[in-house]
Amino acid sequence: MKTYPIELRKRVLQVVDQNQITREEIARMFDVSTFWIRKLLRQRKLTGSIEPLPRTQGRKPAFVGDMLNELDELVKCQCDITLAEIKKHFAGRVRCSLQAIANNLKRLGWGYKKNRYMPLSKTEKM
Repeated sequence: MKTYPIELRKRVLQVVDQNQITREEIARMFDVSTFWIRKLLRQRKLTGSIEPLPRTQGRKPAFVGDMLNELDELVKCQCDITLAEIKKHFAGRVRCSLQAIANNLKRLGWGYKKNRYMPLSKTEKM
């Protein structure tokens, strides 16, 4: 869902501050929800700003920065390593599932074929 533009936020708050009509009418006028208006007022009261808040949804990646580079180097050196062995190698430093490791390998451009990892092909399937 996209955030509402700052101009819309300013116009809504301007009408709310005038106290001439109800929040339900304001919500209908600007095609927003009354809950969003309450949220915007609360945000202005607590932070003094009406800027959209940064998005913090989703799970954080298990491998970032140096750990991601280390994973890449590990697979380069040992192309026949299994996901379980990779998990054991990073035990204590990274807590994640085998699927998370597989996703990170795919993100690095590695694909699993029979008994070893190899860089993914640049051509598409026919």
